[in-house]
Amino acid sequence: MLTIKINGNNFSNLVEFYDEVERKMTKGLDWKIGRNLNAFNDVLRGGFGVHDCDEDYKLIWVNSQKSKSELIEFPTIIEMINENENAKLELK
Repeated sequence: MLTIKINGNNFSNLVEFYDEVERKMTKGLDWKIGRNLNAFNDVLRGGFGVHDCDEDYKLIWVNSQKSKSELIEFPTIIEMINENENAKLELK
């Protein structure tokens, strides 16, 4: 199973979170992903160069406690990940 890691030390706000998602969950795009939760949900589904649509993967969120304290949207983001049947979330 594909493993993708995002690191909470690499961002302190939502804009930086989207930058981290783009670095780790997309590849080969000649455009930037949207900077909103709908676009993030699309990236979770796949098809943006790192994993295919409907491909199972593990998403490891390193330093998630830092993100939890800094991102107001953290609970919503976690809920979105958990609702995606192909993503298996691991908080570290």
